[in-house]
Amino acid sequence: MFTTRPELTGTFGAVASTHYLASQCGMAVLEEGGNAFDAAVATAFVMQVVEPHLNGPGGDMPLIMRKQGESPKVLCAQGVAPMGATIEHYRSLGLDVVPGTGLLAPALPGAVPGWLTLLRDYGTRTPRQVMRFAIEYAGAGHPLIAGAATTIDRMAGYFTESWPTSAATWLPNGQAPQAGEVFRNPTLAATYSRLCDEAEAAGSDREAQCDAALRAWSHGFVAEAIDAFARQEVPDSSGARHAGVMTGEDLARWTPTYEEPLSLDWRGKTIYKCGPWSQGVVLLEQLAILDGLLPDRLEDWDAATIHSVAEAAKLAFADRDAFCGDSLDNPVDVSGLLDPAYVAQRRALIGAEASLELRPGSLNGVAGRLASAVQVRTSYEASKVGQTVAGIGEPTIDRKGVTRGDTCHLDVVDRWGNVVSSTPSGGWLQSSPTIPALGFALGSRLQMTWLEEGLPSSLRPGRRPRSTLTPSLSTDEHDVTTSFGTPGGDQQDQWQLVFLLGQAIRGLNLQEAIDAPSWHSSGVVSSFDPRVWEPGVLDLESRIPDAVIDELADRGHRIRLAGDWALGRMSAASYDPRDGLIRAGANPRGMQGYAVAR
Repeated sequence: MFTTRPELTGTFGAVASTHYLASQCGMAVLEEGGNAFDAAVATAFVMQVVEPHLNGPGGDMPLIMRKQGESPKVLCAQGVAPMGATIEHYRSLGLDVVPGTGLLAPALPGAVPGWLTLLRDYGTRTPRQVMRFAIEYAGAGHPLIAGAATTIDRMAGYFTESWPTSAATWLPNGQAPQAGEVFRNPTLAATYSRLCDEAEAAGSDREAQCDAALRAWSHGFVAEAIDAFARQEVPDSSGARHAGVMTGEDLARWTPTYEEPLSLDWRGKTIYKCGPWSQGVVLLEQLAILDGLLPDRLEDWDAATIHSVAEAAKLAFADRDAFCGDSLDNPVDVSGLLDPAYVAQRRALIGAEASLELRPGSLNGVAGRLASAVQVRTSYEASKVGQTVAGIGEPTIDRKGVTRGDTCHLDVVDRWGNVVSSTPSGGWLQSSPTIPALGFALGSRLQMTWLEEGLPSSLRPGRRPRSTLTPSLSTDEHDVTTSFGTPGGDQQDQWQLVFLLGQAIRGLNLQEAIDAPSWHSSGVVSSFDPRVWEPGVLDLESRIPDAVIDELADRGHRIRLAGDWALGRMSAASYDPRDGLIRAGANPRGMQGYAVAR
């Protein structure tokens, strides 16, 4: 199996993430004696600075962790809908769906409260000790990566014409910065610094400092600035101008929560995922469906395997759209999606030909219902062998900031056996206008809700939008704990599935499984505005052999080639308690993600 780099091994610690600077800063915290939780927080704050088109302080953060000797646990820092975010209000504005950009799209910003909560409860460092790297890169500058430069360039005209506060932040001297240019965001640096100042004003106690920083965010100067800015009318992707509904009272009311993960025992491993407010259960359902279809061993990907995986994805994602969500006082029970009898019914729907239908099942006697606003994209840009369609693996952005979405990911392991997996996202520079007093934008997660009553993912105040963010953790019979994940919106739990299958049926190590050719089905409903699905479309990396691609086309899949190295940006790290050995790997696609370990 060809690999771009070795699987890293060591006994001290490892950090793998989607940006090399973030990984190195997390490792610096480990070197100073911090634990995996400290390092994860430092890594995450740096990612907010150096990957601003993929995440930011105004975004979201789901996390799965395992403290050595304890069971895995979820930290949910996915913010909820503000109290003013009602279907009636949005409908009164003439909207059929939540806009993908602007000030009607944000859920409460959960990332910063989530990281500060983790630091307080499981870390050993103060806020300034872990945030100093982000403060330095925001204030003194960092080399702008190509993806961020491209995003700013595409949005430059819209910023200038419609979002002048974003133009002031992202267009220094009125020009889009070039890739590799040193870019500064001094306002964001000042926001981070003030959080640390207010933390230290609480005294020398570390936990008290974390609480003070949380108060400054949710009750203090950050909440005040968000409240004032959100009242303005700004253009959004609907083509109209709208004011937001978020208030300081909303921020003061909400806090992150610890929860039990969903899990599935599968081929000697237990896979852990976030609850039904995420799409995590679809990975588990895909694994359960495929358990009766896949070989025990496979040398390379073949058409039968890829076909089965693509068809399982369509079924599991249809169930996601019908049953997953955050239903407040009527919690969604998705355990039935993993019931062997239900799984057998779903598996029986997979035939020799590609399905062109959306087919949710019936759970607990209730037929799955999809939103009526789902749009069908009947045309697609086909690829023949040797040709590619650009942009499949990255966010697709127009000049209103409409995007299929993307994000970042981190995995951290320390020498004590603590393990963290997190997929922070949202608050993209293109999601809404930059708040001039803070130096960052709010998110757009509410676009994943529906303006239709009675769905698990209907818009409702205080409800978490059903997110695509889906970090993962696994354990095996030897208690080896592995964290893994990827950016990629709806594709996250498909690319993670390919990664797991690479290990399970091809015997690949972490780096080999990351490097192996990947694919995903686009025959699933997009979670991003516009809310479309593309029946039968199968996106493949071009490294998959021509004969396999031809056979998949013969089975009815509508083939779209994405390039040799285009799909997925996995990273992973593991801890083996038998010998203390730590392993890590990171994605070479995009030449940005790196793992560090020793």
